[in-house]
This record gives sequence, C-alpha cells and structure tokens, in this order.
Amino acid sequence: MILNFTIRMAVLLLVLLSSLSMSACNRPNFDPKLAMPPYPYELHTTNVIPIQVFRDGTHIEIVNSTDNSWSDLTVWINQRFAAKLSQLPAGQRVSMNLFDFRDDLGEQFRAGGLLRTRPAAKVELVELQSGLEQPLVGLISVMPGKGQ
Repeated sequence: MILNFTIRMAVLLLVLLSSLSMSACNRPNFDPKLAMPPYPYELHTTNVIPIQVFRDGTHIEIVNSTDNSWSDLTVWINQRFAAKLSQLPAGQRVSMNLFDFRDDLGEQFRAGGLLRTRPAAKVELVELQSGLEQPLVGLISVMPGKGQ
C-alpha cells in the first residue's frame, strides 16, 4: 500500500515537472527592453558591397574583403532583426552571435542550437547601416551547399 502510494506520487511529480519544463521551453523568446528600432524600409537599397557573410551554426562570420573599415554599424538580417557592431576593419573577419539579433518587439532571432524548440531561421538577407539615417547596403550571404 505504501509502495503503491509512493509510485503514484513519483508519477505525479514527474508529470508536473514535465509539463512545467515544456511550458518553459515554449515561452516566447522576447524582451521588450532589448528591442531594436523597426526596419527602415525607406532606406532599403539594392546596392551590394563585396563583404561576405557565412553562417556557422548560431553565429555569422562577416568577412570584409574591401579596403574600407566600418564602425558603429547596425547589421540587419532578413529585414527584421538587428544587432550593433562596433568595428568591421578592412580585410578582417568578425563573428556575431545570432542570439544577439532582436526585432522591434524584442523577439530574438531563432538561431537554432542544441536545445532549440523551433527550427532555426535562415539567414537570407544581410545588410549594413552605418548611421541612423544612412541607406542600407547589402552583403553577399553565402549559403552552404548540400552536404556542408
């Protein structure tokens, strides 16, 4: 009788912990305090500069193959998510964590990773903005081929 009660309590505790952990995982990943400005559609251009962007798991690598250095940048992904980048030196490579990118509501970019609960979002359009009222310029987003 005592053993039966103990098993029931253990099962109840397991169900309770499982439901709590599942609800925690499905919680929206946003924080309004970390919101970025909305995407400036009026500043969008079709200009592209020879700076390549490679996705490496939950990071992007930005390779500045130009002879221009950039500073105080906003990097935009998919016309929605943005993150600040202090320096992009000429001829250098910079790594950015995709979890640092936020939209105008504070929602975090779905970067993926080991414990993800939703599929990772694709990095399709990457743009740089060098000032608040400056036009955006596109970067060359290098998509991995099959088998990579």
